[in-house]
Amino acid sequence: MTQLAAAIERFVIAGTFAISRGSKREAVVVHVTLTRDGLTGHGECVPYARYGETPEGVLTTILSLAPAIAAGLDRQALQSALPPGAARNGLDCAFWDLEAKRAGTSVSALAVLDVPPLVTTAYTISLGTPEAMAQAAGKASAYPLLKLKLGGAGDRERLSAIRTAVPQARLIVDANEAWAPEDLAAHLAACRDLGIELVEQPLPADADAPLGTLPHPVPVCADESIHGLASLDALGPRYEAINIKLDKTGGLTEAIALGRAARQRGLKLMVGCMVGTSLSMAPALLLSGLADWVDLDGPLLLQRDRPDGLKYAGGKIVSSGSGWGE
Repeated sequence: MTQLAAAIERFVIAGTFAISRGSKREAVVVHVTLTRDGLTGHGECVPYARYGETPEGVLTTILSLAPAIAAGLDRQALQSALPPGAARNGLDCAFWDLEAKRAGTSVSALAVLDVPPLVTTAYTISLGTPEAMAQAAGKASAYPLLKLKLGGAGDRERLSAIRTAVPQARLIVDANEAWAPEDLAAHLAACRDLGIELVEQPLPADADAPLGTLPHPVPVCADESIHGLASLDALGPRYEAINIKLDKTGGLTEAIALGRAARQRGLKLMVGCMVGTSLSMAPALLLSGLADWVDLDGPLLLQRDRPDGLKYAGGKIVSSGSGWGE
């Protein structure tokens, strides 16, 4: 019989993490464990208010499945028992970890995923004034890839200041739905002129139709506009890339299917994350072999990670040693 446990945990962010929708000082996660025959699988999810989730609500949803799991509900049945979202992600990843441990192998082997031994990750620069963001980018210049959080008004000034501060860095930007349609062309042109590689979710997910009619001098990536497989068809011609996050897909199982389906359609891939610990990053890291960009810097934004966290050095992640799925 498989036993389920879950709890809300809090990790203090180093400084403040700010995007267009607000700022926060701690990462609130739900830690899930599944135990059977003396072996325990772990998972972590990050409830996100943008999608109507709360830590307490997600925890309640997870724990409500304890009787079904004890009665035999497995990872495959989980996919229809819960919709995509944080709750299913925590459980799905715990199932994968437990399955690998019971089989005496790794999750990457079970899922038939090739993971590079070293993976370059973006490092996030929080939204702020042009001067503050340029200063933060300068301090992070050792990272080869920076992800800039933007907010609408003043973004071209932010980008110019940052590019001056880090003339050699690779840059991607994330507007978190903050741009107005009337500013889209000018913002994209500025990104092109400053050598930005990718623009993530410039318009609100429910008002992104202009992306299908204007030229894209820089590739545009869907984030809030893409969740699981069901939302892939609706993207149409508006995006050249998608950001896969396990808390949106509802776990690694659907994330793998989404990544492969997107690749078949010629879309580029980013593997992203919410702000969480290495227990959130380790499952997502398995998708890095499919990805054009990896943004799994959550632990770098925390004052402390879990003791058995992933190893980061020079903007790269060592794809082993976290304990999850190995």
